[in-house]
Amino acid sequence: MTFILSKVIWTVIQPSNLLILMLLVGLILRRLGRRRFSNLLTTTAAGVLTFVALVPIGGLVLRPLETRFPVPDLPASIDGIVVLGGSVQAELTVEHGQPALNHRAERLTTLVRLARAYPDARLVFTGGSGALLGAPITEAAIAAQVFGELGLDPARLTYEDESRNTYENGVLSQRLVQPKPGETWVLVTSASHLPRSVGVFRALGWPVLPLPVDFNTSARLRPGFWLGGHLNELDWATREWVGLLAYRLLGRTNTLFPAPANVDS
Repeated sequence: MTFILSKVIWTVIQPSNLLILMLLVGLILRRLGRRRFSNLLTTTAAGVLTFVALVPIGGLVLRPLETRFPVPDLPASIDGIVVLGGSVQAELTVEHGQPALNHRAERLTTLVRLARAYPDARLVFTGGSGALLGAPITEAAIAAQVFGELGLDPARLTYEDESRNTYENGVLSQRLVQPKPGETWVLVTSASHLPRSVGVFRALGWPVLPLPVDFNTSARLRPGFWLGGHLNELDWATREWVGLLAYRLLGRTNTLFPAPANVDS
């Protein structure tokens, strides 16, 4: 029930969807003769869209998430690597008969790189389907195709294919691999997604070494008219900040904004 409710709420409050909804409601109100409220909604939505197009507000909001965990110096030996899903496109994979990846593909390529650097480490990929109505194929199944084509030994890989969100990634992966105290596990996911992911794993009592990939911002955020890109960044940043708040309220993390172990949250 929590999963379905989260999907419905996010569909409404996602900035791009919310702005379109404001415009539509404004047009309906105009047809109904409520011109004052119509003008308020449409003017506000148009103003916000213009501002977002000109100013990289999404990047500014995303930047603190991406810089929360620096890229670490990995130890000489690690016991396991966990890579979170979110880097594939199920519908396109089925339609075209070949693995379709999205802009978060660095999660997969990083696992391949680490697998070769640490030949004795256990490799775990976690991802079922985050779609509300399910998907024709799981993320784990697509990842298995990708890793097979890239030459990874299938005997080294463990796939968790039932999770629908970050919390379930942690819970089901822990249940599957049963990490032992004192082991060193590396957690790989997008830089902006690491704070929430690390928070989940810590709350489960599974300490991990965070490895950020898939960066989307730089130290120099320049203004420019780019509505699609800026709005996409704002959507993603909002999703993560809202997710951090929701996970804290639900008790899935122990702190609102998880930080490196040697930094106060």
